[in-house]
Amino acid sequence: MQYKIIFTDIDGTLLNQDRALSKKTIDTVKSVKEKMPFILISARMPSAMRYLQEELEINSQPIICYNGGLILVNEEPISSTEIPLDIIKSLTNFNNSINSHISLYHYDEWYVPEYDFWAKREENNTRVTPEVMAHTQVIEKWEKDNKGAHKIMAMGTEEQIDAIRDYLEVNFSEDLNLYRSKSTYLEIAHKDISKFRAIKILLESHYKYSTEETIAFGDNYNDVEMIDGVGYGVAVANARKEVLNVANLVTDAGIHDGVANTLIKILKI
Repeated sequence: MQYKIIFTDIDGTLLNQDRALSKKTIDTVKSVKEKMPFILISARMPSAMRYLQEELEINSQPIICYNGGLILVNEEPISSTEIPLDIIKSLTNFNNSINSHISLYHYDEWYVPEYDFWAKREENNTRVTPEVMAHTQVIEKWEKDNKGAHKIMAMGTEEQIDAIRDYLEVNFSEDLNLYRSKSTYLEIAHKDISKFRAIKILLESHYKYSTEETIAFGDNYNDVEMIDGVGYGVAVANARKEVLNVANLVTDAGIHDGVANTLIKILKI
């Protein structure tokens, strides 16, 4: 098979132990981008991905944000799927009793109710600074603008996250996808989105390639469908077992340049 396009997850897959791009990764992607598109696909917001695009010199490439909730081509959305405000209201009302951290995201907007430990931690991870605004104010603002959330992130103790997960599963299981990347993090997205679905949208609308002509790299639960569905799915060694089980290849860990090492071998760079 002649592969024509590459998609890669970021956190846990592309970055090194310093949560940055290694020189080997940067040099490899710069070589690859002359041969085929290299697309970042992540749960991150756009502004938390653009600085990586700049380092890799792929600014002109599309990006898939929020696990597929927002697809941007030339900075314009070709697909946008949002969590409705009534769900956001219900969740934030429920959270009043347990007081976990709830971050609300839309495009490049990121709102936190206070600049706490969790906000600082995410800012450090993504190099984006949130805006402090009460949930009620965000909801009021978005009502006027006819917006929903591309992503909601709940962060807190394991018990707090258990409670939010259980509440959402009981009340909105048909509306939401829940990704628990670690015991203290719960990523909340619209049921209709997935990374693999976003790949298919981008391939059909922009590149006219098939999924069989696609390489993808990933490590976490939200990568399983993508790794299983593309022509050549690669799991980094540190991936969840669910990802390892469906991968065509298991490569080196993300922090050991697994993406770069595989591309060098496959594409004979």
